[in-house]
Amino acid sequence: MKVATVSIAGERRVGEVSADGQSIAPFDLPVAEADDGVLALIRRAGETVPTHSPISLSEVQLEAPIPLPKRNVFCVGKNYHDHAHEFARSGFDSSAASGAVPAHPIIFSKVPQSVVANGADVIVDPSVTQAVDYEAELAVIIGKGGRGIRAEDAFDHVWGYTIVNDVTARDLQGRYSQWLIGKSQDTFCPMGPFAVTRDEIDIADTEISCTVNGELRQQSNTRLLIFDIPTIIETISAGVTLEPGDVIATGTPAGVGIGFDPPKYLKSGDVVRVEIAGIGVLENTIVDRRP
Repeated sequence: MKVATVSIAGERRVGEVSADGQSIAPFDLPVAEADDGVLALIRRAGETVPTHSPISLSEVQLEAPIPLPKRNVFCVGKNYHDHAHEFARSGFDSSAASGAVPAHPIIFSKVPQSVVANGADVIVDPSVTQAVDYEAELAVIIGKGGRGIRAEDAFDHVWGYTIVNDVTARDLQGRYSQWLIGKSQDTFCPMGPFAVTRDEIDIADTEISCTVNGELRQQSNTRLLIFDIPTIIETISAGVTLEPGDVIATGTPAGVGIGFDPPKYLKSGDVVRVEIAGIGVLENTIVDRRP
């Protein structure tokens, strides 16, 4: 099933997207529940929730599948071999001393308030950063929480997947030798346009790509992840209790801006398009704006 969170006449709704991607059938949920987006469906796992009549997607405003996650978005760094090497060469990798390819997953996070929808502007304050980069990523949405989840049981805890662009201020990332500030600027976590249940795509073999102004920058496949999804879930949950609705961005492949010589940082007016097969296309425009 493919679902979307949308705004209809000023009210947030969650609905099932039609097979042709042209319409959405809103689920019959109280407005207060639907305000949490896909999380409303996760909370009703096992229930059959009826839908209203379909509405054209052209008549609604898309929002992020989970517009405001209840906790920070978990993220995995350096999780494709080719990107691990390009990042180690970039000079921004505070973990490079221990080797380009990590022995264990590198986990960091982005604050919930950085999440924006497909079509929203990514706002860059030039007085704060001059080195903004893109990172196309598959994101996991947790359906059943837990602590100490074994890798072999991990998919029992996965509700589904969406797309995240892990926008990053590289100069801030390098300056502070940790990644939260550079990753968590306002609007730096575009998410969407849709979310799909875990049975919708073959996560072991899913294409992922990114273009900037139509130029192909990233092209890879989830089968090339260094640490697969079960390993990531086992690693995080070993001491952190995962909760329904948690989002985990699984890492980006090679081709990010700092991988070029000279780097290809994003500038105002650039359009970044991230596509993951079976989920959809997440597209956002970069806009410089001082406070």
